[in-house]
Amino acid sequence: MHNTEFTRRRFLNHSIAWAGAAVWACRGGRASGFVGANERPRVGAVGTGSRWCQKATGIDGPHGSAPGFPPFGDYVAVCDADLDRRNRAAVLVKEWGGVAPEVVVDYRAIIDRKDIDIVHISTPDHWHAKIAIEAMRSGKDVYCEKPMTLTIEEGRKMVEACRETGRIVQIGTQQRSEHSFIKAIAVIRDGRIGELKKATCVIDGAPTSPVIPAVAAPKNLDWNLWLGPVPQVSYRFLAGDHGETKSWSRCHYEFRWWYEYSGGKLTDWGAHHVDIATWAMGKTDTGPVSVDPVTAKHPVVFKDGYPTDDSRYNTATEFLIKATFADGMEIDIRHDGDNGILFEGSEGSLFVSRGRLTGKAVDELKSKPLGEGALERVYKNRPLVDHTRNFFESVVARREPISDVFSHHRSLTTCHLAGIAARLGRSLRWDPKNEVILADSQAQSFIARESRKGFEIEI
Repeated sequence: MHNTEFTRRRFLNHSIAWAGAAVWACRGGRASGFVGANERPRVGAVGTGSRWCQKATGIDGPHGSAPGFPPFGDYVAVCDADLDRRNRAAVLVKEWGGVAPEVVVDYRAIIDRKDIDIVHISTPDHWHAKIAIEAMRSGKDVYCEKPMTLTIEEGRKMVEACRETGRIVQIGTQQRSEHSFIKAIAVIRDGRIGELKKATCVIDGAPTSPVIPAVAAPKNLDWNLWLGPVPQVSYRFLAGDHGETKSWSRCHYEFRWWYEYSGGKLTDWGAHHVDIATWAMGKTDTGPVSVDPVTAKHPVVFKDGYPTDDSRYNTATEFLIKATFADGMEIDIRHDGDNGILFEGSEGSLFVSRGRLTGKAVDELKSKPLGEGALERVYKNRPLVDHTRNFFESVVARREPISDVFSHHRSLTTCHLAGIAARLGRSLRWDPKNEVILADSQAQSFIARESRKGFEIEI
C-alpha cells in the first residue's frame, strides 16, 4: 500500500459536492490518496433497513447513516433479505448518485466483488460479525452499525480479524462524534468534577408484546436468509399500532426485543451510553471485575437463562445492573430516569445526553473555558468531524477511526455481561485480562453461540 500526503483542505473541497473527488488508499495497484471522480471509493451495502436509511423501509423518516455516504463514496451494490427493501434502496442510490447499483440477495456477492472497497453493514445484530470479518479478510474496509456483535466471542474474533488484516472498521456509535459527549469527556479529563467515581447510564427498557402468532413469511422476505447464523424458527407477525413497523414480530426493527438476535436495550442503547462511559473512564482496554443484576425483569419466564415462551418479546423490560472495575469505578445500567449518562466525581457531577450537557462544571465553562485543543485531544488528536467523514478520513489516512473495534469490544462486553447476569439472575465475576467468567460454567457458556450449519464465520 502506497502512502500519499493527505490534506484536509483538499478533502473538504472535494467532498462538498456529491460527485466530487473522494479519497482512497490503494489496493491491487490503485493510486492512493485523492483520485478522479470516476474512481471514488466503491461501497456495497449489506442490510438496507431503517438504520441504513429509513426511506428504504417505506417510511419517510430521517434516520439512517447511508445518506451521509454519497459525499465521499459511491454505492455500487445493495443487498437485503427483503426484496422490497433492496429495491427501494436501489432507487435511493440512483437518486443520490445518478447510477443504479447492482441489487443482490446474498451478501457474498458483495464480498466477492474485487472492485468494492467498503462494506456498509446495517443488518440485524446476529449477522454483523460474520459479514464484517469476511469483508475484512477479503481486503475491504467496513462501516458496521452498532452493536458490533451478538456475543463476546464474536467480539474477540472481530478484534483478531481487524488486527490481522489492518482494515479500517468504524462502528456506528455516532455519539463518539457528537459535540456534547466529546465536551463532557473533555470536562471530566480536565478534572472539573474531581476524580471520576461512577457513571449511570439510563437506556430505557424494552417493550413487551402480546402473543405473536406463527404465520407464513411474506413473499418478499427470504426468512431463512434473514435468520442466517441463528436457529431456524417460525416467522411471527402481528399487525398493530406499535413501533415504526406498526407491528409486533420477530423480524424488521422488532428483532431487538429477542435475545436470539439482540440483547434488548442493554446492547441497543447500551452500545451507545456504556461506550461513552467506558471511554470517559479510561477503561477501553479492560473491563469490569464484577457484574451484579440488582434488578432484572423479563416479560416471559426464564429457565437456565433461556425464555420458555417463544411467542412474545423476551428481553429485559426493567433493570438495574452494576458493573464494578478493579479500582472501584462503577457503571450502573438502568432502565428508569432521563435517557443519558450521569457522571459523578469527587467534586461534582455532570449529565450528558444527545444535545444536552448540564452541571455546575458545565456552567463554569462560561468563565473558565477549556484549554485550546481539549476537544481534539479527546477525539484522538483530530479535528472534530461528522462520524461518517471520520470513517472516510481514516480510510485514506490508514489510521484508527474514532469508534474502533478494540474499544467497542470492551464496552460492549460490559453490555453482554449485563445481559447474561440479567438472564441468569445472579452476579458474575469477570476476568478482563483473559476474558472469561470465573467459577460459573453455565454463565461462561453464554459467551459464545454455535452458528447454524452453513452460516459459520468463514476464516
